[in-house]
Amino acid sequence: MTSLLSDERQADELPDDDSSPLLPPLAGQLTRRAFLAESGTTGIAGILASAPMAASVASAAQADADAAPPSSSMALALRVNGKPHALQVDPRTTLLDLLREQMALPGTKKGCDHGQCGACTVLVNGRRINSCLALALSHDGAEITTIEGLARGNELHPMQAAFIKHDGFQCGYCTSGQICSAVGMLREAEQGAPSHVTADVRRTGPVAQLSDAEIRERMSGNICRCGAYPGIVAAVREVSLTMPRRANSRRSRA
Repeated sequence: MTSLLSDERQADELPDDDSSPLLPPLAGQLTRRAFLAESGTTGIAGILASAPMAASVASAAQADADAAPPSSSMALALRVNGKPHALQVDPRTTLLDLLREQMALPGTKKGCDHGQCGACTVLVNGRRINSCLALALSHDGAEITTIEGLARGNELHPMQAAFIKHDGFQCGYCTSGQICSAVGMLREAEQGAPSHVTADVRRTGPVAQLSDAEIRERMSGNICRCGAYPGIVAAVREVSLTMPRRANSRRSRA
């Protein structure tokens, strides 16, 4: 486009031969018509010359794509929601995509796909993880629990029942990750894992009682864009109070 505009400006500075169509141009004089004709011919020639090159590049790219070997699959053994599975997976497959696309377990949601929202939270050997960041093959032989595996038949898990009772969800998209995260978090508290707001991180043993501040901090990796946090905290608090605690076993380190 810049070249054409430059040609136009140069052509405007040349004598216009249309004013005297019956008189031939002076010898050696370049007219506007001749200049534009020459420029057009040169531009067309350039386009025609570049066409074979572009076709050659496209052909080479297609040949490389056709020659690329298919990605190899690898064997993977998992126990998902209490059932063993023997699978063949692409080494690049995340645990989230495996659960949703290959195992037809869509309860685990794909939210941000960057480990920032927590909608994909599942339990791996009892510990909560973001499944969108985990390669499936890195958990070969693991016990995986998704939202579909928390209930026992028609009997809801206590955390599921508490979320319903306290309206711990609105649209429901993040709820499966919230519930799985809450279950894993209570297990962490039972094992004595401190949080950022724990008053005394030197104390050992199970957390005697989770305050609302502790619950909010420990669940901060799970985002609810509907803002149902009060119901979520209430649900987690209720379940935490019903869990057996061995508060007397907590002792200060020397």
